[in-house]
Amino acid sequence: MIRSDPDAVAALAADLTAARYAVDRLRALWGDEAGAALKRGNRVPAVRALAGRDDPAATLATVLLLGVPVPVDALDAALPGLGAAGAARLGIVGLGGETAVPAVDLRPSAFVDSRGAGEWWIASDLGELATGGALRTDHVLGVGGASVTLSGLLLPGPYATALDLGTGCGIQALHLARDAERVVATDVSERALAFARFNAALNGVGTIEFRLGSLYEPVAGEWFDRIASNPPFVITPRTEDVPEYEYRDGGLVGDQVVEAMVTGAADHLVPGGVAQLLGNWEDRTDAGLDRAQAWARAGNLDHWFVQRDRLDPARYAETWIRDGGTLPSSPEGSALMDAWLDDFAARGVIGVGVGYVLLRRPLGGATLRRAERIDAPIREGAAGLGSHLAEVLAAHDRAATLSDADLAAAHLTVAPDVTEERSHWPGEEHPSVIVLRQGGGFQRELRADPGLAAIVGACDGDLPLGVIVAAVADLLEVDADAFRAAMLPAARELLADGILRFAG
Repeated sequence: MIRSDPDAVAALAADLTAARYAVDRLRALWGDEAGAALKRGNRVPAVRALAGRDDPAATLATVLLLGVPVPVDALDAALPGLGAAGAARLGIVGLGGETAVPAVDLRPSAFVDSRGAGEWWIASDLGELATGGALRTDHVLGVGGASVTLSGLLLPGPYATALDLGTGCGIQALHLARDAERVVATDVSERALAFARFNAALNGVGTIEFRLGSLYEPVAGEWFDRIASNPPFVITPRTEDVPEYEYRDGGLVGDQVVEAMVTGAADHLVPGGVAQLLGNWEDRTDAGLDRAQAWARAGNLDHWFVQRDRLDPARYAETWIRDGGTLPSSPEGSALMDAWLDDFAARGVIGVGVGYVLLRRPLGGATLRRAERIDAPIREGAAGLGSHLAEVLAAHDRAATLSDADLAAAHLTVAPDVTEERSHWPGEEHPSVIVLRQGGGFQRELRADPGLAAIVGACDGDLPLGVIVAAVADLLEVDADAFRAAMLPAARELLADGILRFAG
């Protein structure tokens, strides 16, 4: 298991810095085509690009990222302070004669958040590219698409206390530590906590406290300003013939892990505190989001569920069978597929929702009750989404305090990333379709009727909303009261979407 000896970890950090073991440097070493191949799970072009190079970054990338053994003397040269023997004592390589063999995956990981750009070194277990086989059941995952998605969603700080529930390699705890005075990171796996401690030490982050335990048990009776979790949400059959991977399987039936995460948040958030997590929820009656919302309502929590995809049972099973290193078409994969489909059939599951959850313990009564389907996935590495969520939550909260009369008196502006697209039938004067497009945030595309489009277009902060609504009603020659009754709720929705903003 990886170890966190302070002096050795400090020497490793100094060597990695001196070697310029960073994302941009590695991209320059192997080029864009090899980098794209790596993302597809093909390391051969990158291995070929680094072959014969003796600079430290190339040696380190070969053994620690690509999972290819290197000569001990080459690793000694790449790690002059720590040395190959020191790396072996930390548990990041194994030594066999004159060869250093990778024992972990250790790679640079770049990010952008509300505080700006940054980069960490993240250690995790070797993946399939290096092992050439199925993952071990206590596999500790590195930085993947899901963890990048969650970190991009996190609301900016500062805040006093934060909890990373199910920390894995510790990536969300590191993100939280950029905004929090104190972070608690928990996991059911000692192996995961060992990696998380190592990564915190390697990156010089000393504000994280690590605890062993399941779900909220390690923080019983404690309260936090922020909770983040990329939990083991995968819905896995609870049978002996199906392997359980600690990084993705929570050991409960169906989607009970996500249910427990949502319902338990109310007991650990301070008033106004926010929890954000990724999740899967079972769809048994074509209304999976309604079922998921019920979990939040049980704790009287403000909630916002975003379902970005819905998988049928067979496709869901294929995804996670392949994730474990087994081909769904193999005899082993076919047996696993039967187990998964039997499990879904026993509960009447017709689909699985995949998405994001934001929960908040309200200061007063709950006002945010939102569940929606957004097909477009979050762009990997997209910056500013957490800030966008904070802005629209603030706009929702402000609008919730306003009566219709007060909202009509408010001055609104169109968000600067919003554009309008109009489509016409040939020869027609009036558009057949008007679409409002959001460049940032969730990149919404909203169809608008001419009246709503005219109101949005006139919102430049100069006139109160009510005056604009009345003017458009007069222009369209429609009943002013009925038009106002329809447009004010629509304006509230556009504020919550980030299409409109309060001026000042």
